[in-house]
Amino acid sequence: MNQTEYDKMLSGELYHSSDPKMIALCKKARELTIAYNSNSQNKEAILKELLGSVGENVAIDIPFYIDHGIHTSIGNNAIIGMNCIFIDNHKITIGNNVMIASGVQLCTATHPIKKEERIVKNWSPEMQRNWYHTYAKPIEIGNDCWIGANATILPGVSIGNNVVIGAGSVVTKNIPDNSLAIGVPSKVIKKI
Repeated sequence: MNQTEYDKMLSGELYHSSDPKMIALCKKARELTIAYNSNSQNKEAILKELLGSVGENVAIDIPFYIDHGIHTSIGNNAIIGMNCIFIDNHKITIGNNVMIASGVQLCTATHPIKKEERIVKNWSPEMQRNWYHTYAKPIEIGNDCWIGANATILPGVSIGNNVVIGAGSVVTKNIPDNSLAIGVPSKVIKKI
């Protein structure tokens, strides 16, 4: 049986992101995000429609940007600062009691390093697809975490429970429970 481009995206395979199903999901997410960012009185209802799941006592400051929405799950007691960007081409799972500061980016989508794999061979506009390949890997943030301002979490990263990520860090690898990690790329500098 042939996999759809959407199935390929969620299984971590190369896919073309201009597939009509993905475009429709992004369009819906953009419309809901615009409504959310416009200081709508129905913020809680919009989040429940936008996100895969959202717990109790969740506050997301504006502006907030998200790619698909439905691939993101947020637990209870979470606060997300202004100007955060979630590229949720794959699953983003955020635990309970999580603080995400302003300007944080959670990026599940990426592209192959080698140009031969990144660029579609013999591409032309008639192909009705992007000229590049994309793939995505999930991101998981455990319970009781604090992600500092302007940190970037890259595809495939799992952050354990009770972790602090320093401001401006770029997290490229998994971070174990009870750790303080900082830097570019981030490294564990202390056990909590």
